[in-house]
Amino acid sequence: MGAESPQDPGPSGQDETATLLVGPGYVVTPEGILPEGGVLVRGGHIARVGPYATLSRASTRASEDAAGPPGLLDTRGGLIMPGQINAHMHFYSALARGVSLGGEPAESFVQILERLWWRIDSALGPEDIRTSALLGLAECIRCGTTTVIDHHASPHACEGSLDLIRTAVDEAGLRAALCYEVSDRNGRELARAGIVENRRFARALAAEPADRIAAHVGVHALFTVSEETLEQCVAVAREEDIRLHLHVAEDRADVEHSLEHFRERPVERLWRHGALTENALAVHCVHVDRREIELLAATGTFVVHNPESNMNNAVGYAPIPELLEHNVCVGLGTDGMHSDMFAAARAAFLLQRHARGDPRAGWAEVPAMLWTHNARLASRLFGHSLGVLAQGAAADLVVLDYDPPTPLEAENLFAHLVFGFDARHVASTVVAGRVLMRDRELLTIDTAELSARAREQARALWERF
Repeated sequence: MGAESPQDPGPSGQDETATLLVGPGYVVTPEGILPEGGVLVRGGHIARVGPYATLSRASTRASEDAAGPPGLLDTRGGLIMPGQINAHMHFYSALARGVSLGGEPAESFVQILERLWWRIDSALGPEDIRTSALLGLAECIRCGTTTVIDHHASPHACEGSLDLIRTAVDEAGLRAALCYEVSDRNGRELARAGIVENRRFARALAAEPADRIAAHVGVHALFTVSEETLEQCVAVAREEDIRLHLHVAEDRADVEHSLEHFRERPVERLWRHGALTENALAVHCVHVDRREIELLAATGTFVVHNPESNMNNAVGYAPIPELLEHNVCVGLGTDGMHSDMFAAARAAFLLQRHARGDPRAGWAEVPAMLWTHNARLASRLFGHSLGVLAQGAAADLVVLDYDPPTPLEAENLFAHLVFGFDARHVASTVVAGRVLMRDRELLTIDTAELSARAREQARALWERF
């Protein structure tokens, strides 16, 4: 494991007296891009944003009466921006990379679930859960993703599974919202166990709140969830005052099942159960009609778009313009494909243009999803201002060693993302004022040891699988 700098708080958490000066570089602020700017961090939050020279002088003067000078994160003129937020992730998918299913390829989304994911999650044990979480978290740090909203499943290692993931998150130093995926696909007893795990974890957090951890209730696709189970999940979310995190209309099979068994579409079924609220997170919504979009809008339900996963599973593409036109808040996730939000944004941009046959598409929609809406969701979940570099906001930021070859301004920042910088440019990552990666060296996770252990566990998992 790389050694932490003297200014980096250790595993016990954020040092409330610690300061960190980040800069100089192009700072992405709500007002625009500030060249030769800097960010002064104190106690896990942003104390000031401004010209680097001014901040340096001010912090030096302030340190004369303090324990010492602030820690320094030299960005060498790079790009300093808010940490990226992944609105839908599956950490447990990490050990499936490269697995061979054998036999004929899956012909449908449901077959992909049956032949791959439901077999993988059923084979997971406690060590697999922790290792896969650490793999995903390490990738997040490398890619500049500082907040993750995760959705976990391990039906035969359910009890305590969210604690295992939380331990990994604490070790890595990121910010994460965690839930367990409830489903009746493995029987009523295991569905009940998932409900109990969500409630247990939520109550533990309520008793001892954690700055970087949040709880919510996970629900699988509705075609695997009974009326009774759905009702109980909604009740837990309401009683514990936490969010529901649901997979909704990802594939036509979900719609067909709902129409056949309930004579209503998936979003209508959720509305009947009172599941659609400002505290609901409806993931995918690929196959929703106008009536469903209106219900999502009227209830303030948050939607998450996962373009790469939708393309990979050949399920279609979400009606993003129609959702946004109805003022539905649509965020962006990766659905376990990877942890790189820059790549997800680029894919969302290209998919909208290609699918709609319109070269005008994407320029407004995707930046709103990536930066505005994801920040709004994460800020509500954690009770901090996230996704912005401004005084008082949480000090979650990333530094890219991107030297723009053309003028870089607020108006063309997203164009630089599409055609210029990406995760390979991420040099340093900071969460709550703690440096997790400095000059591409991870400081909280020994990635060499982790990868070696993961290869052994993956092979054993595949044999069980």
